[in-house]
Amino acid sequence: MCDDPRVDSEADTKPGLIGVIGGSGPAGSALAARLASVGLTVMIGSRSKYRAMEARDHYVDLHPELADSLTYGDNASAARADLVVIATPWDSAATMAQEYRDDLRGKVVVSMANALVRVGHEFQPLVPPRGSVAAHVQAAVPDCRIVAAFHHLPAKELGHLGAPIDSDVLICGDDPEAVREVSDIVGRIPGCRPLDAGELSNATAIEAFTAVLLQLNVRYRTRVAPKLTGIRDDA
Repeated sequence: MCDDPRVDSEADTKPGLIGVIGGSGPAGSALAARLASVGLTVMIGSRSKYRAMEARDHYVDLHPELADSLTYGDNASAARADLVVIATPWDSAATMAQEYRDDLRGKVVVSMANALVRVGHEFQPLVPPRGSVAAHVQAAVPDCRIVAAFHHLPAKELGHLGAPIDSDVLICGDDPEAVREVSDIVGRIPGCRPLDAGELSNATAIEAFTAVLLQLNVRYRTRVAPKLTGIRDDA
């Protein structure tokens, strides 16, 4: 039996099941696997539970230790989780959230999509009707506690579970407790530092900045992630 009170505190604040709607794609499945690798219980959701099963089995084959913490189901099952991440393409995020509005009511819902288009060799941000994908999702499911996060983490690096990710994660939302909850989750990922970037209106700039990062990836043939200086780790 452990007498360290910090362990009990971590157990008390550990979130329940995290469901990833549209989680069979590269970014959603990589995020699900990464969260499962740090001890969280995660369900990959998809329109077809068989696609979700394939995504889950891919990571479990590579990392058998994830067998108990990484599960799969259809999107409806993922929407019934305690905390939900929407990992669909940006143009279907709000529609998907509205489809499961009753299941999402009152929950923390994380929007991670970026509205982007490639024009020639350049990536350009698009402006959704509400200014950001996250705000569009919030308008579609006003009873939810929407938080914008995970926009800038490269999917390939997320899926390399043996290596840390050296990146800050900008998080914004209008519900401070929801932002803290998502920040706690981000803080469990080795190498990631959660930063409270303010209210949900700032998601417009956060999402648009992804176009800049992708352009840097193309120009310098790398995968960049943001790391801000001047902020103390204990701030």
